[in-house]
Amino acid sequence: MTNDKRSSNAGSSVVRKCLLLGSMAAFATATLYFAGVFNGDTVTAQRFVDLQQGDEPHLGFRRAHAKGMCVSGRFESTGALASYSTAAIFNEGDTEFLGRFSIAGNNPTAPDLKAPVRSFAFVVNSATTQEWRVAMNTPPVMAVATPDAFFQQLQALSPDPITKQRDPEKIKAFFKAHPESKAFNEWKAGYVPTNSFATERYHSINAFYLHNAHGEKQAVRFEAVPDDDYKELVELDQTSADALQQQLAEQLKNQPVKFDLMFTLAHSSDDENNPTIPWPTTRKTINAGTLVITDWRPQDEGKCGAQNFDPLVLPAGMSATADPILRARGAAYAQSYRRRATETLLDGQSTNQ
Repeated sequence: MTNDKRSSNAGSSVVRKCLLLGSMAAFATATLYFAGVFNGDTVTAQRFVDLQQGDEPHLGFRRAHAKGMCVSGRFESTGALASYSTAAIFNEGDTEFLGRFSIAGNNPTAPDLKAPVRSFAFVVNSATTQEWRVAMNTPPVMAVATPDAFFQQLQALSPDPITKQRDPEKIKAFFKAHPESKAFNEWKAGYVPTNSFATERYHSINAFYLHNAHGEKQAVRFEAVPDDDYKELVELDQTSADALQQQLAEQLKNQPVKFDLMFTLAHSSDDENNPTIPWPTTRKTINAGTLVITDWRPQDEGKCGAQNFDPLVLPAGMSATADPILRARGAAYAQSYRRRATETLLDGQSTNQ
């Protein structure tokens, strides 16, 4: 981190440090759970995040999706999910939200257009008993269904430490050994990235339960679908490393960016605990409301920089399924969060000496 950056961010960094450190204890139990203290898993959160960050971690940044931008706005609920969930967010009305668009990878300076995956995370009703955190990605399904297999997938995709190149044979062998990755690979083969964060579809991937006032539960997946009336008023600068961020920032000067939050209801024949299997397109869908993005900030200045978008933080009226990938995500998020919080604190201390 340069001295110029330290001085320009000195004021906001104090707030971010307090927010980060104040929340660290809340994630300790989740971290211990995935680390094997409670269940004896072989793939610990520590090993998982070690693999994500690589041999030369970028201190103070997220270990996955390190590069991003903050956005904010409101969620305009239709009230259509109120009969399925008691969560206040689904009552008709508006709620402010804080969000973040990002690209895959551990490098906070990576070129936007080189990333294979784009992500959209947000939180509503922050710091209340009705807080809901969401972390969505462009793929609609996972390639594998267990934390162990996902760890092996990351190992297969990791570049050689010397050549810095991936091994195509290792990757081929992994996917051959995991036929459950068929749907993911089909999506990957047909996926064409759009020219804007605002025109992608983002998926929950994992399923969750909605709980209504009668104690009934319904398994759902959801996706953020770009508004049909969106008009791309700003061209993408293909030469810029920050092309997607610049495009969205300029676009928001002209108009808000909107996404419909579409919930798909599982049938009794669907397996809500397996994120590798897409549900049939004939399943019932409900438009829960519209996410209206009106503002943005760089992530080192905006509030999203200090936010952990752990998808296991759910309001009353929602709960997690038994999907092992979903259950593991919270602990990995916590481990990454704890590391960057500690690094941010230490960096601040050295700056002030």
